[in-house]
Amino acid sequence: MAILKVNKPMELKPYVGKEIGTTDWIPVPQSQINMFADATDDHQWIHVDVERAKRESPFKGPIAHGYWTLSQMPNIVGKVVDVTGVKMAVNYGLNKVRFPNPVHVGKRIRGKVVLSELKELGQGNVEAQFTVTVEVEGVEKPACIAETLSRFYV
Repeated sequence: MAILKVNKPMELKPYVGKEIGTTDWIPVPQSQINMFADATDDHQWIHVDVERAKRESPFKGPIAHGYWTLSQMPNIVGKVVDVTGVKMAVNYGLNKVRFPNPVHVGKRIRGKVVLSELKELGQGNVEAQFTVTVEVEGVEKPACIAETLSRFYV
């Protein structure tokens, strides 16, 4: 997968409305889900109790937290676009997030990134809205679709 590299945030302008790229497959190991549960104090059994999830869950095994999937957004966007020539880049927030399908532990995910919008903030600073679609390997329906906002300050 090739990464889009730009020297200034405004160099993203020609890519508005276009797919920037898709990441390589990212593994979803149980160990990472357990660490996320510890970090967020969300130990719901559908995420961390493998045997019970196999027996009782409608998903037939443990699934990742929706917020774990969402936490992958900076990693996903960073794997497809690199904006240099900035003093800092910050996560500014989200506009819309949906989790239409679970992420089964042990599967792999990848993210497809579209630059949906680019707003000039003045003095060369910009706000970029990326629409990220998280796919699960071997599954047609996406696991997450999120509109993320990043601000780039020069």
